[in-house]
Order: sequence, then C-alpha cells, then structure tokens
Amino acid sequence: MVTAGDFRNGITVEMDGAIWQIIEFQHVKPGKGSPFVRTKLKNIISGGVVEKSFSPTEKFPQAHIDKSEYQYLYADDDFDYFMNTETYEQIQLTKETVGDALKFVKENEMVKLCSHNGNVFAIEPPLFVELLITESEPGVKGNTATGATKPAIVETGAKVMVPLFVEQGEKIKIDTRTGEYLSRV
Repeated sequence: MVTAGDFRNGITVEMDGAIWQIIEFQHVKPGKGSPFVRTKLKNIISGGVVEKSFSPTEKFPQAHIDKSEYQYLYADDDFDYFMNTETYEQIQLTKETVGDALKFVKENEMVKLCSHNGNVFAIEPPLFVELLITESEPGVKGNTATGATKPAIVETGAKVMVPLFVEQGEKIKIDTRTGEYLSRV
C-alpha cells in the first residue's frame, strides 16, 4: 500500500478498478484547512489523463507493472506476433492492443511488452531506430536557409518529416517517442 503523501512521479496505483500512473504531484499546505496532494494521473490502459486531489493519509494498493523483452516477429491482418527470446514462447496481440506502437519497428527487432496481471496493455518500441527511406521527393537546391522539411516514407510505411537534403535510399535515425528525424546514418 502507498499513501498519497508518498506519491512520486512514475508510481502506478490501483484505484476505482483501474491502474493509474502518477504524472505530476504537488503537496499543498493551505493557510486554512488541512493539507492535500494535488495529482495528475494517467490511466495506463486507456491513456486518459485526470486531475484529482487526495488527503495525504489516503492509501492505495501499488500496481506492479511487468516489462518484458520480446522480439517482434511479424504481422498478419488481425494480429501482431511476438516471441520471448529466452523461453521461445510466442504470443499474439490484436491490432487494437498494439495501436501505433510498431509504426517504426521492423520485424525481428526487440520491444518491451508492458503487462499487469498477465494482460499486455502497451508496447514500448526502442527509443531510437534506423530506417531506410523508401519514398521521398527530391529537395530543391538552395532552399535550405529556412530549415524546410519534406515528407518521406520509411521502410515500415510510416511518414516522417525530413530536411530537404535527405534523399530516397538513405538510412535515417528516428526518435520513436516523437516520430521526429534525428540524423542521417
């Protein structure tokens, strides 16, 4: 059990039949009245964010989140398939569970599956990936003073905005959290 007075960023708690992660917290001691803890909570299953206030003595059960390394194998029309590289156990997840998490991930790359009580609710791709540009318009020479960008399609099918000097057939490094171009490889 964790009390509201012990809240820290990143802690996960069970509340109202859901699992919440603390994004922000603030201990407030007003001049009049009793102190309270103002928090911003994110539902880790649905992704919704709410703001709530608690008495510092309120207690909540702490939710244990398992993060396991799995290899992304392949996808078909309905499912994405993953394998635990230690036990060779394979699991399949629906496209709804996976969402956009794999838009920068190639087959055979390692990802982290986040689960609570055996139910996978999220996939964490690697922070940075190197992908080949498969489609891109040629840049216009001399039009680089403004830091202009153009759309490019990478080998996974995702669209990325890249600088004008980046050409089709080049490998680029992408931040998977933001989907932004970082550099050429």
